[in-house]
Amino acid sequence: MTLLWTTQDMVEAMHGRPLGHLPEGITGISIDSRSIAPGEAFFAIKGDRVDGHQFASIAIANGAALLVVAEAKLAGLGRLTVPMIVVDDVLAALARLGMAARDRIPGKVVAVTGSVGKTTTKEMLRHVLSPSGKVHASVASFNNHWGVPLTLARMPADTDFGIFEIGMNHFDEIRPLVKMVRPDVGVITNIGAAHLGNFSSLEDIATAKSEIFEGIVPGGAAVINRDSPYYDQMERAAIAAGVERIYGFGASARADFKLAEFDGTASGSTLWVEMQGQIHEVSVGAPGRHIAENAVAALGIAALMGADVERAMDALATLQPEKGRGQQHRLRLPEGGVFTLIDESYNANPSSMRAAIALLGGSEPKGEGRRIAVLGDMLEMGEFSASLHAELSQPLHEAGIRTVWLAGPEMAALQEALTPPVEVEYRPKVDDLTPFVLTSLRPGDVVMVKSSKGTGCGRIVDALIQQYPAADAPEGNA
Repeated sequence: MTLLWTTQDMVEAMHGRPLGHLPEGITGISIDSRSIAPGEAFFAIKGDRVDGHQFASIAIANGAALLVVAEAKLAGLGRLTVPMIVVDDVLAALARLGMAARDRIPGKVVAVTGSVGKTTTKEMLRHVLSPSGKVHASVASFNNHWGVPLTLARMPADTDFGIFEIGMNHFDEIRPLVKMVRPDVGVITNIGAAHLGNFSSLEDIATAKSEIFEGIVPGGAAVINRDSPYYDQMERAAIAAGVERIYGFGASARADFKLAEFDGTASGSTLWVEMQGQIHEVSVGAPGRHIAENAVAALGIAALMGADVERAMDALATLQPEKGRGQQHRLRLPEGGVFTLIDESYNANPSSMRAAIALLGGSEPKGEGRRIAVLGDMLEMGEFSASLHAELSQPLHEAGIRTVWLAGPEMAALQEALTPPVEVEYRPKVDDLTPFVLTSLRPGDVVMVKSSKGTGCGRIVDALIQQYPAADAPEGNA
């Protein structure tokens, strides 16, 4: 059994007080009493809606080796006899343990932020760095005030490459998190209108994202999108933070890691990447120019972190899109024929919408099939929401998409902006649009579902996958 932490090291790192007979160590860390595995420690974090202390008995029943609890909550835990480490504040103690994890690893750490592409880039880095050593990366989008310290604390002592995603909705959210992570490389993938409702301008978003540079270790590097109109602003912020090694990526002639040429298909792409004076031909297993741009960044980061760049390039050929982020399904209709579903339902903002629309525009429907955009609301756009939704009419027209199905109150603005020859179906609610989508597809169609996660458009994807069998499944199987 491999221990993640000895309990002695935990007590010291968290400034905790042991209570009961502690085990030698733990095999993992959980903040969810339902999914905890035997041998793991349960951290009873108090969140906005629930307090983990209320679920301590469930965690014990599911095999928790010990509990980490707050001193102030101890009396309320009754007669629980499981071993505990008592701390002042559970989340603060988790952060201290996370910083101790950062101190003990021999490897390199990268932190990624951006309005678009941070999770994709994180997963791409996981994929391309794995051939060069032991990788630890955050699961899902664990990028906030509890997700980052949890990911840090879970990092094994023998990690060669640590990959962390850091998100934000407001100023001063990235700053404390990146100072825990202390990356060797800090990355900004892009600046876009995500969370614009909480900011007065895109310049403000660039300022907030640039907080990532303040945590970069001495001698570390910043990697910034060279194609961004806010590159100069972000570069100045990196310099002000004391970062001396600053690199740009993108198609710009001034990029250090340059996308020299791009040839995309519906299933992947070939790109020519210029790095350190050499041009490399690279195959990428996932489609889309935005994926290619992230791939260039990933290769540059791999080089800065001392990984085997040739093996990283080879790994990109086997890259696959994730659920909700471009994953494709070929599904069979009952009358015969197949349609393609592109699942982009995880999240959306104006930049990622345009990238997904371009991806759909580059797809090749079969026979009489259509390119169909099923779009739900982009959330957190604030006072700019109506105009940002209406402006999506331009990329839809440019991509040659003539069939558009919309759901959500904010998408009413796009409905009004679209003109013939585009055919539009609009429903105020996602669940009102779902039956229409399920009954309106034809053989050869390519249908893409794109929205912010909170809209529930993922239910349209789930309904399609549930109703129609995979094209490679035996006939009659659902």
